[in-house]
Amino acid sequence: MHEWESLSHVKWECKYHVVIVPQVSPKSDLRAMEAGDRAILRELCRQKGIELLDGNLRPDHIHMCLSVPPKFSIAHTIGFLKGKSAVRIHRELLGERRMTGLHFWATGYCVSTVGLDQTKVRQYIRIRRSSRAVKAISI
Repeated sequence: MHEWESLSHVKWECKYHVVIVPQVSPKSDLRAMEAGDRAILRELCRQKGIELLDGNLRPDHIHMCLSVPPKFSIAHTIGFLKGKSAVRIHRELLGERRMTGLHFWATGYCVSTVGLDQTKVRQYIRIRRSSRAVKAISI
């Protein structure tokens, strides 16, 4: 049986495959900062209630599978993760102490949804239709 997350009026499963890339510089080799990067990203996800389901740190990019509550847009989520992690990477891993201009990630990101197929969506619609006993409209 499929386990759904829930909020007060929502049953949800919002999973995204995200790829982010550091800017090209001698300091951006992710292999050298592997343990620190992982800890920083996991902590930031925990702060926002985002579940980091899986991840793969490559020398030049990071793949993450995130479960994001529907109250956050994916753009907001990635902006938060990239912005806060850039500051923490500079402070904790690279030893920078300045407060501004701390760029680490390249502009943009790649994202795709990971989710249900059409049969699961139709099954959910049928369940909701029958549980409400409301005259159904076929689409």
